[in-house]
Amino acid sequence: MCSYFPAVEDVLKARERLKDIITHTPLQKNHYLSEKYQAQIYLKREDLQTVRSYKIRGAYNKMKSIPLEQLKRGIVCASAGNHAQGVAYSCFKLQIPGKIYMPTTTPRQKIQRVKMFGKEYVEVLIIGDNFDAAYQEALIDCQKYQKNFIHPFDDPKIIEGQATVGVEILEDCKGVIDYLILPIGGGGLAAGLGGFFHHKMPYTRIIGVEPQGAPAMKRSLEAGRIIELDEIDKFVDGAAVKKVGSYNFDICRKVLSQLKDIPEGKVCTAMLELYNMEAIVAEPAGALSIAALDDCSEEIRGKNVVCILSGGNNDIIRTEEIRERSLLYEGFKHYFIVRFPQRAGALKEFVNNILGTCDDIAYFQYSKKTSRQEGPAIIGIELADKKDFSELMKRMRQSNMPFQYINENPDLFQLLI
Repeated sequence: MCSYFPAVEDVLKARERLKDIITHTPLQKNHYLSEKYQAQIYLKREDLQTVRSYKIRGAYNKMKSIPLEQLKRGIVCASAGNHAQGVAYSCFKLQIPGKIYMPTTTPRQKIQRVKMFGKEYVEVLIIGDNFDAAYQEALIDCQKYQKNFIHPFDDPKIIEGQATVGVEILEDCKGVIDYLILPIGGGGLAAGLGGFFHHKMPYTRIIGVEPQGAPAMKRSLEAGRIIELDEIDKFVDGAAVKKVGSYNFDICRKVLSQLKDIPEGKVCTAMLELYNMEAIVAEPAGALSIAALDDCSEEIRGKNVVCILSGGNNDIIRTEEIRERSLLYEGFKHYFIVRFPQRAGALKEFVNNILGTCDDIAYFQYSKKTSRQEGPAIIGIELADKKDFSELMKRMRQSNMPFQYINENPDLFQLLI
């Protein structure tokens, strides 16, 4: 059990260290979300930070706190992207050599930005299928060469650096903050902000948000101890960890009012909504707090709510996957295996008799089989109105074509789609 809890004076010292390197990001009232949820919704725009993420705060604060003689030996870190960018930029500004381990699942855009920020001062090593694998390799390197390890979340100086987000929020806020909604991965931001608000605005209810496919903090809080997950969904790469930090767990269990886990598809819907309605480019972890607003809609009505938009490092090549996940979650897109009779006109019959007027075949894969009466096809149907799904299923059952609905079969879906 860790006894550490961030002190206000240490957070203010971190703020002083960071004053020449970070951007004081805006706290903006979002009129679209405020109207939608009948509340005063403010976005803390850390996507506009120096490296498009709050992570620079903790990374630079930690490195600046290390004695120069030790720092000159070099540093090592592991990260899925944003922490790596913060460390790389800090290496460049402090002219310190760094080795940065990143998992193979890291979006290419984040890798390129790490190299851009660190320039000649950093070496990037791509290794492991997830953060935890990269983390283990980084620790081995660190111990072998006696370098300083810059942890992405489980370190008091990292936590105090992230807490400076809260200093800015309270400086810019014009009134009482009823709810603070923030993303949780390893827990550094939640521990820092939660600890700072505990001292400065203890009546604020703090809601942490995790991706449903990586609920490491939720499982740990339920168990009363840190639980390491066996498998995680890596899509929300900035918040997908198997194990939360010890310092962070101990603080979060004291300061979090609620913890919500949000489906990855819902996160994708929030990302698209932010872009389409507000021209805001959010990464998956950055959109977690906004994705949680639906689940909080009743209790936040009429209240002042601050959502941490934690990062904007989203690779444009992921756009189609984001749209696909959103359509599946919202119920607009459905996949079937259909066994067509191998005769002329079978597909035309399917289109005429089964598809609705505004439905669209968005995916079709078929291979004619020899010496068989039926040939299977994988068909993806995109509905104009998700309420039409029940009628679509009714027409499918009334047809003479055997079929299998595969949206609800995750193993088969992953294999085929």
